[in-house]
Amino acid sequence: MDRRQQKTRAAIFQAFTALLSEKNYSRITVQEIIDRANVGRTTFYTHFETKEELLKALCEELFGHIIASAQDATHTHGLYSDRNAPESIFCHLLQHLQENDGNILGLLSGESSELFLRYFKDSLRELIQKQFIVQNRKSNFDLPQDFLVNHICGSFVEMALWWIKGGLKQPPAELDWYFRAVIEPVV
Repeated sequence: MDRRQQKTRAAIFQAFTALLSEKNYSRITVQEIIDRANVGRTTFYTHFETKEELLKALCEELFGHIIASAQDATHTHGLYSDRNAPESIFCHLLQHLQENDGNILGLLSGESSELFLRYFKDSLRELIQKQFIVQNRKSNFDLPQDFLVNHICGSFVEMALWWIKGGLKQPPAELDWYFRAVIEPVV
């Protein structure tokens, strides 16, 4: 994708994100998105076939960045330079949420939050499967692995939502400790 296409895509994402902070996803029209992004209808449809495809691409970009950087042990924010990841993966995710790239906090707690929470949970599945369950499972071998992954993903998303709605009062490291204290005995 060339620089011009990247700028257009970014403008569409920015317009869509702004509209999502103002109203429910179902009430947003493609016309409103293209007006806000200041692009033509043909340009919009060159990048995205539908509004649903735009939503999926936005979620993949936002959550993909968070998940990919959590998998990269070198991307540490200076917090765990002395230790590596599976046990700190949750803290790392919380730090990215706290940074609020792309207004992710607004999307996760806004009118259309159920869509974003579902995408967030789905994005977490592979990460938790690879980085936590496979490497750290020490007990409860009777429980199906997919059940554990679903439970951990759902619990993490609900905890993050609780944290966001509470105004991010706890630092990521403290919340990470709470979460692991509850999850590790199960795994």
